[in-house]
Amino acid sequence: MADKRSDRTPGAAPTATDPDRIRNVALVGPAGSGKTTLLESLLNAAGVTSRRGSIADGTTVGDSDPVAIRQGRSVGLSIATIEWKNAVLNLIDTPGYADFTGELRAGLRGADAALFVVSSVEGVDLATAKLWDECEFIGMPRAIVVTNLDKDRANFDETVAVCQRVFTGGGGVMPLFLPVHGDDDVVAGFIDLLDEQIWDWTSGAVSVAAAEDRHRELIETERGSLIEGVVTESEDEALMERFLEGEHVEVDMLTTDLEKAIARGHFHPVMGHALTAANVGSELILDLIVRGFPSPTEHPLPVVTTVDGSPAEPITADPAGPLVAEVIKTTSDPYVGKVSIVRVFSGTLTSDAVVHVSGHFSPGTGHEDHDVDERIGHLTTMVGTQHTDVSSAIAGSIVAVSKLTKAETGDTLSSPETPLLMEPWRMPEPLLPLAIQPHSAGDEDKLGTALSRVVAEDPTLRIEHPEETGQIILWTLGEAHADLVLDRIKTRYGVEVDSAELRPSMRETFGTAASGNGRLVKQSGGHGQYAVVDITVEPLPAGSGFEFVDKIVGGAVPRNFIPSVEKGVRHQMTQGVVAGFPVVDLRVTLVDGKFHSVDSSDMAFQTAGAMALKDAAAKATMNLLEPIVTLTVVAPDEHVGAVIADMSTRRGIIKGTESLPGGRSQVIADVPEVEVSRYAIDIRSITHGTGEFMREPAGYGALPANLAKRYTETADK
Repeated sequence: MADKRSDRTPGAAPTATDPDRIRNVALVGPAGSGKTTLLESLLNAAGVTSRRGSIADGTTVGDSDPVAIRQGRSVGLSIATIEWKNAVLNLIDTPGYADFTGELRAGLRGADAALFVVSSVEGVDLATAKLWDECEFIGMPRAIVVTNLDKDRANFDETVAVCQRVFTGGGGVMPLFLPVHGDDDVVAGFIDLLDEQIWDWTSGAVSVAAAEDRHRELIETERGSLIEGVVTESEDEALMERFLEGEHVEVDMLTTDLEKAIARGHFHPVMGHALTAANVGSELILDLIVRGFPSPTEHPLPVVTTVDGSPAEPITADPAGPLVAEVIKTTSDPYVGKVSIVRVFSGTLTSDAVVHVSGHFSPGTGHEDHDVDERIGHLTTMVGTQHTDVSSAIAGSIVAVSKLTKAETGDTLSSPETPLLMEPWRMPEPLLPLAIQPHSAGDEDKLGTALSRVVAEDPTLRIEHPEETGQIILWTLGEAHADLVLDRIKTRYGVEVDSAELRPSMRETFGTAASGNGRLVKQSGGHGQYAVVDITVEPLPAGSGFEFVDKIVGGAVPRNFIPSVEKGVRHQMTQGVVAGFPVVDLRVTLVDGKFHSVDSSDMAFQTAGAMALKDAAAKATMNLLEPIVTLTVVAPDEHVGAVIADMSTRRGIIKGTESLPGGRSQVIADVPEVEVSRYAIDIRSITHGTGEFMREPAGYGALPANLAKRYTETADK
């Protein structure tokens, strides 16, 4: 049979004039499953590249990021736009490592279907199942590609059986093609169960022939189950009736129902791939994407509102509709500048056009809301880092856009006349804090700009500046994510930073009542300072805050200076009296004082009030309070004992446990924050990568005296 490759002109940018001829497909799977290598094979089979790139050599299209090359794994999504069978395919390679879940979800946002990649050698573990659940959660249509069928321990049938057993909704997992082995027992082709043909790569190029008699029994056994699954999930009652009555069902009708079944997100055909010189299986995968995956017009689109949150008309993938596009990834380069990868959901985006850029974020994320108009620059399609200019991009397209200076990942692009805002996709919560500091004064000057740029690129990154510690804290998804952020700060923006010990945001409180005297007496030629203050301090219950009581009689302190005393006490409370942490939960009573008719002043009484609080602290028993967080940990039942035992080593208090569906349990515990600063790393070790957790502030608790000593001694120095 003739070569199945596209006949597009080499060097021409793949373009579509009809959204029905576009397929946006994310490659999803765990690290090491072979996603990036599969992409190389698909590009090579489509004639886009002359040879497959190598992960070991750092020559793959998907992993062009210097960090990805050094680490030998994907750290961000990449796009390859190709043409196949008169359709434009936007292939989105996503990372499989848990630290880069944000990139995975961005890739799923841009896609209408997914190729879920499973290694026939590594099989399916719980981490793989979690990735499947990511797709299941949003109802993403997907097919399964079983890779590494050229390896010694490869087992296609066993891998399919495990997928059916482990994956949520695995009842819809069915082989569409069965592997055929050559004389050397290596996979050389596949039987297409729908059209009952054999695709053979033995000669180095694909050829197609009718199935042989020796395959007939296998085909009949598997084909009936496949057709029943396709017809059932497509809900085609007429075709089901014909099938049950034993009538012959035409391949074209089955193909139509196959697309319906996949688009519903409950039927998941299984294909195979062998990494031989001939890219065994690649053409079949490309064909299935075109004939079986939904187009942008068939996949539900995100909800849109006006920029003030009011309801707006639902959008459709119509090139003539209102412009609605979204930035799914942002990259910055000191030489190229900012590049935004954009999925167009509605309307048509044209180069050099003015668009409205909307970004609305939750408080505390480090991202400021913005609504601005900007003129975009060039539009380009991508094959990794290779960009080709295009003049426009219709609904369903994925393109790179230059010169959007204000746009961040997750922003909406729309018409300035009718600004709209897309409902944001679900982002993972960063749970690993990292304190950093500039390496030198020169780095300090550039650090703010560098941080603002990496935050604009990565919506999963958070930056905090706690006043009481004065530190810069990056909240990341894990060690690999933190390493990536630090590497980009250094290599892209030339800023050296050092890691620092994370200082907890503690509080101080009085353990016993005490009295204090503040005396400021400095007289010199009419320009002196004079204020004397006597106070009593009483501890209050946790969470009570601060109370100031005035019991001055007889004008010992003039009325106009009493607010000054309170102001001085409050200021000293923010500075701390023992270890430099804010003081909380106390009642201060002003009982006496003295003033001078000339030398007393507002500032003098502020200073005396602060001195009085410090004097009282020196006479009282002072306690340090540490921040407490509530951890909600979800893990497989077999790891719950280890999770609970680990909590006890962290001074945690178990508040409850609960069994969850799917052989998992939830553990809730209150734990000192300082004990779980690296819990995002530790939980993976404890549960072998299968546990996850959330954290919420739970107030403050008393720090044990033996631990408090460390902080008070540091303050004394």
